Amino acid sequence: MDIEKFMELMSENGFFYPSFEIYRSKAEVGGFYDYGPLGVEFKRNVIEKWRRVFIYPYQDLIVEIETPIVMPRIVFEASGHLEHFTDSIVECTKCGRRFRADHLIEEELGKRGISVKTEGLSLEELDELIKKYNIKCPACNGELGNVKPFNLLFQTTIGPYSDNIGYLRPETAQGMFVSFPRVFNLVGRKLPFGIAQIGKVGRNEISPRQGLIRLREFTQMEIEFFFDPENAKCPYLDELDVKLRIIPEKDVAAGVKEPREFRPREVVESGIVPNEWMALFMGLATIYMNELGIPLDHQYFLAKLPEERAHYSAASFDQMVYSERFGWVEVSGHAYRTDYDLSRHAKYSGYDMSVDRRLAIPKETVEARVYPNPQRIREVFGNEMSRVMQALGKADPNWLINELNSRGKAVIDGYTITSDMVFIKEEKRKVHVERFIPHDIEPSFGVDRIIYVALEHAYTEINGKPLLKLPPDLAPIKVAVLPIIRKQEYVSIGRSIYRELSMFGIRAIYDDDGAIGSRYAKYDSIGVPFAITIDDKTPVDNTVTIRDRDTRAQVRVGANGVIRVMEEAISKKLSVNDIARLMGLQVIVRE
Repeated sequence: MDIEKFMELMSENGFFYPSFEIYRSKAEVGGFYDYGPLGVEFKRNVIEKWRRVFIYPYQDLIVEIETPIVMPRIVFEASGHLEHFTDSIVECTKCGRRFRADHLIEEELGKRGISVKTEGLSLEELDELIKKYNIKCPACNGELGNVKPFNLLFQTTIGPYSDNIGYLRPETAQGMFVSFPRVFNLVGRKLPFGIAQIGKVGRNEISPRQGLIRLREFTQMEIEFFFDPENAKCPYLDELDVKLRIIPEKDVAAGVKEPREFRPREVVESGIVPNEWMALFMGLATIYMNELGIPLDHQYFLAKLPEERAHYSAASFDQMVYSERFGWVEVSGHAYRTDYDLSRHAKYSGYDMSVDRRLAIPKETVEARVYPNPQRIREVFGNEMSRVMQALGKADPNWLINELNSRGKAVIDGYTITSDMVFIKEEKRKVHVERFIPHDIEPSFGVDRIIYVALEHAYTEINGKPLLKLPPDLAPIKVAVLPIIRKQEYVSIGRSIYRELSMFGIRAIYDDDGAIGSRYAKYDSIGVPFAITIDDKTPVDNTVTIRDRDTRAQVRVGANGVIRVMEEAISKKLSVNDIARLMGLQVIVRE
């Protein structure tokens, strides 16, 4: 594959290109890319395909929401991002350039033929590698300083006050966790259920240098799927007709590089994947990537070792896809986040995130109960008494007791509650329902990376000419309407067909400029799957030809029925040969 030719095709035809190009000499900023007209349409189709695989078939369980991009500081204190969301950075003591330390070490040692895995290493261990191998600044050969942590959150202020700090979200997930109580009520307080979200996120990467693969602003598609850990059965698992290619955790630890194939249920029964819902989403991810044109042997799941996992994860798998330019690239992450996030937000907000579990056999428990002391609350808060009582009623009793015991006070909805404002009693109860915090499975997809690997896999060349073999339902433009010559009668018919396609909602383009062969090649190169050609027979018998991008075969159909034929071909991903067979027509090959 000619990477330079491919990248030129992408930029020149408006799929994607670096942002701020007119200011490149004055403000060169990496990690930001624009999508042009074709890129926007392709991105929309990639996202809609994800919905069709992950949401629509399970719409009784999964709902989609949209939450803010900017969030207050406390959200990321609770989530652990302020503490854990860091990369390692090292600065040259001579020229002042800064580098991501783990990447720099791997790149510099790779040039010497030394293979080193830096993921999961501490700052001290990275320092030791730099000193051991005498790694210098690649820009000026200067000495490198000590490795330091660098938080990847973009910081801002909310409103006019500088102390009201907010952050650009680094994942869509936290908006879904914070919204959990509201959405749980909206879906009828039933488990299992999932919340999906698609949107922009930001990560202040130290040195993004891989185009769409590593961006500072990018789009995520995520699902947070909540379930009862004591009842994690998935009724859809055996419906999946797919094999998962996985390098399990034990194989990763042993240095095994080749994935093994498993049925979805097999990975659960063998303990490779912790539960059935996680296996379902990994199976759907395999199907999804395959429908984007990624063959099964170009994708697999890589288990993450404990020291490599995110702070919230009890088990993680990266879905890897092969790229000719970048090697194996992570396109989605599948994490078992347990009850980490909901528990943390319950602790930091004071809001009860637990739900009910009905018990088959009632059991006797001793529970600490919190009752308000109305007299003392009235003395302190006066007319605010009723609001304070309401706030106490919403609070998690265990959290409130813990706060009072450890700090002597608790802040709920802005009210400071002290021990003399409540009565705490231990009571024996026979319970038919118990409270618990749901566990969570997260399949998370990076849209921009997916776009890149899908386009790269679609790209090929025939006789030196580029061809983009995008599936019809993903192609930005579905149909090119091409009069064979610019003759008024042909033009009139062509524009009429183009207008009909457009009104019917089929993305099309009209072009009557230049030789027909050049126009075929032009639209083949940007992935248009079909061309409707108006030729000398069209005015005579009201027929047109439909040309197939990949095979160059053609079939002649009635102009009046071309809209219906195109709709079927696009939705069912039919070729011209399929159309001919279904309609009993003869295929024409002219090229």
